[in-house]
Amino acid sequence: MSDPGVWNDVDDYLSALLAPEDEVLAAALREAEEAGLPPIGVSPNAGKLLRLLAETQGARTVLEIGTLAGYSAIWLARALPAGGRLITLEYEERHAEVARRNLARAGLEEVVEVRVGAALELLPKLADEHLPPFDLVFVDADKANNPHYVEWALRLTTAGSLIVVDNVVRGGRVTDAGSDAPDVRGTRAALELIASHPRLSGTALQTVGVKGHDGFALARVLS
Repeated sequence: MSDPGVWNDVDDYLSALLAPEDEVLAAALREAEEAGLPPIGVSPNAGKLLRLLAETQGARTVLEIGTLAGYSAIWLARALPAGGRLITLEYEERHAEVARRNLARAGLEEVVEVRVGAALELLPKLADEHLPPFDLVFVDADKANNPHYVEWALRLTTAGSLIVVDNVVRGGRVTDAGSDAPDVRGTRAALELIASHPRLSGTALQTVGVKGHDGFALARVLS
């Protein structure tokens, strides 16, 4: 059945049953809407999946590329043990301000650090700090630069780390090899990099639901 209304009903059912939002998460979404941020954050089910992936990884350090209002950062940070750390990169200062308020409300301001600027400028600076390798990297920023983000994720991780790339189906447009759209070209390049890189083993899944027809890629760092 390909009725988007059914997709949304199923998503609502699964979210209410398996990924119910508490007041902190609901408030983060309200704050984002009131601030006029675009409604492009992850769904509750996707947020719960990110938390489970981080917990399964036993992640102590997480890097997020693309903060928006901090909704996904809250899900991820809640998976971290005592002493864990999440660094999230956000291009827009206005978005970062909303995210910081949401993270403070969640009691995570000491766990999550929001850095502001173009990710491709912040990532080299992050590498220069020689921090321990990240256990999980979540890529959810401008899609044109996805291959660059995957390359940087490889530099900042180690064997056993997990890289998650969101929104890789683009409503089905990802299959268009002749597309000139920057988001499609960037996404295809990232997927091709995952497929061909000797240090990565990955796959991608398409999804339907409240975010429409989309999907995500998972890649495990091998060495």
